[in-house]
Amino acid sequence: MDGVTNEQKPASWLPAIWAARYRTPARFVALIALLLPWTTTGLTFALIPWLIAFAFLDLRAFPRSLLRPVCLLPIALVALAALGTLWSDAPWPERIHAIGPAAKLLVIPLLIYQFERWPYGNWVFSAFLASCALLMLYSFVVAIDPGLSLKPYLSRGPYKVESGIAVRNYIDQSQEFALCAIAVLHPAVTMFRQGRVRIAAMFTLFAVGFLANMMFVVVSRTALVTLPLLLMAFALLHLRRCTAVVAAGAMVLAAILLWTVSPHLRATIAKFQGDYEMSMQERKVSGMGSRLEYWRKSLGFIADAPLIGHGTGSIRGLFASAAVDAEVDPLRGEIVSNPHNQTLSVAVQWGLVGVAILYALWFAHLSMFRGDGLACWIGMLVVAQNMLSSLLNTHLFDFTSGWIYVLGVGVAGGMALGEKRGWSAATTDGLEGPRLRQTPGGTPK
Repeated sequence: MDGVTNEQKPASWLPAIWAARYRTPARFVALIALLLPWTTTGLTFALIPWLIAFAFLDLRAFPRSLLRPVCLLPIALVALAALGTLWSDAPWPERIHAIGPAAKLLVIPLLIYQFERWPYGNWVFSAFLASCALLMLYSFVVAIDPGLSLKPYLSRGPYKVESGIAVRNYIDQSQEFALCAIAVLHPAVTMFRQGRVRIAAMFTLFAVGFLANMMFVVVSRTALVTLPLLLMAFALLHLRRCTAVVAAGAMVLAAILLWTVSPHLRATIAKFQGDYEMSMQERKVSGMGSRLEYWRKSLGFIADAPLIGHGTGSIRGLFASAAVDAEVDPLRGEIVSNPHNQTLSVAVQWGLVGVAILYALWFAHLSMFRGDGLACWIGMLVVAQNMLSSLLNTHLFDFTSGWIYVLGVGVAGGMALGEKRGWSAATTDGLEGPRLRQTPGGTPK
């Protein structure tokens, strides 16, 4: 009997190892999501084993899947960035470097293909939520004792200690917390309707924690602009009409209360007017005032080359050519490589052609998430947040916000497409990915 058992052990281990090739890539993507709020270097290293694991999937249908707009448009934008180096006047190192921010979009088609067939996307969502929740708790600790922040040890240069900034900066942290706070409302409402009150309360507690951190510790002005709009989108899409009206009234009352009890919130909102007056009247560099100057100059650059732009990596050189003496006028003397608006950044480099691809990409991805379910809600939320925040930043090309977009659209998009096409999470023999189940009538289920 022992001999028979020993002979059977390899036969039982081999199928398990072979079947694990479908779960292993998902685990690496979950690791990427876990590392994203904390580290850039760790995320980059986690990409390598994921790409290796991805190569062992069944890729026979992969070339055909790239022809869909949701996959083809990210590739087209990166290809345009590569072609744009040919007519740019920037030094070649700057041209090559400027392709990098767009290159991450090439990961989207891979993620869509993977999670359209193998339903492990909830691992990724859970990992990101858990990581952000831990960061949120750490942020409260750092708000009490800024000396405990990891930021001074991770910065490349001198760093001014800020309250509540644990590892990155307040813009990235606010983007992550705002996304999680709105995303968990969907499972909270769903669980409450199903009578699973404890789980609904847990998700509600997550949302309250993220919102409390933004209101009382640190928040970006971009998040303050986008957060109410995203809350309105949730109320309109996932609440009954009467409930949505009550929720809107509660939001107004909560905003009034927060304005009363949160000095940090009042100071953050007051910076809008303060920055504008500082720049327009005193010609000093400020957050909002400088953006207006960047936008004004960028519109002039676009008018000079409206169709195909000035080429990849040309932004800094254009601002340098238009700058005045910084000692005479610090605001007009600024030289930047980022106009702090996604549309303007694309238009300056690649003209109306680039803008057309950018907007087609956004709307193709947005349309992918029409429907119910957690995947559609998270995907729609990620795209909407990116579109709104890109009015004040280049969040599609920035590292943290850009990777949130890539992971959110790739994973949620694959899950949404898989659900619409009837992919089943069940396998027939443990050796293959999910197959389409057929109902007795012959239609996919």
